[in-house]
Amino acid sequence: MIRPRELPKVRHQVARHLDDPETSLRTGAGDDIQPGLDALTRHLRAAELYWASPDMTALAVSSGTSLAAARWATADRPAPCGLIVFGGGVGSIDSGGVPIPVEACTWGPHEDRCLIWLLISRRRLKAEMTRTDITLIEEEMAPLIPVFGFTMPVTTEPVSMAEADPRAPTTVVAALAASWLLMQQPQLIDRTREQADRKDRRALARAGHSDPEVTVIDLRRQYVPDDKDPDNTDGEGRRYRHRWVVSGHWRNQAHGPDRSLRRQTWIPAYIKGPEGAPMLATERVNVWRR
Repeated sequence: MIRPRELPKVRHQVARHLDDPETSLRTGAGDDIQPGLDALTRHLRAAELYWASPDMTALAVSSGTSLAAARWATADRPAPCGLIVFGGGVGSIDSGGVPIPVEACTWGPHEDRCLIWLLISRRRLKAEMTRTDITLIEEEMAPLIPVFGFTMPVTTEPVSMAEADPRAPTTVVAALAASWLLMQQPQLIDRTREQADRKDRRALARAGHSDPEVTVIDLRRQYVPDDKDPDNTDGEGRRYRHRWVVSGHWRNQAHGPDRSLRRQTWIPAYIKGPEGAPMLATERVNVWRR
């Protein structure tokens, strides 16, 4: 798994591979793919860098399954161009019946749409190839390898997930959109900043690049029971004797001037029922609350 401190160097190396027409990234792609790779190169150089922890990734995947539509405009992204690495992976894409894991995504503008690339790390690809008789020449490969690119329309109204390229995995597309929305909720997440290792910073400086930082996105954990119902009864006077988990969900939340705008907001799971009562499930429950 790519670590946050490695990401600036990884980004630089991928862009360098894309700049060279003789690398496998370029020679292995058809003429129709080259414009998309050109755009990917531009996006990488301008990208804000993000690293989502495995817990954050799991929440993005889980909440994305109930996200029916999303907006892909510049104002709806955490940055106009970005590269995010999902700790532990974010799903897979089918390639001729073979699932290829997706570990990272890039985004940026392209022909009045939002271009998204799905990528796998060289490390993960090498591990997957040990199950076959294919030998990889690692020194000829970029540390992140683009496996599929597609565009989403830029509109004022949310776009249904069903309108995505049918070859793009819905789970990954929805998880990316969900991660953008979750990043806008500081009550759910913690943001920290990490720099590249000193050696990598010096190498990047010699190559004429600035000293980029990586935004690390992690969940803000709380284990506090819900206390909104002091009488712990329903509307018919029945008293609860157990606690249970109410699942999280998306809400079309009002915001902005006079609360005239709408934004999909994740309402986290919480525990309902009288404090101290036994849980209906025996597992420990992670509760995210405002």
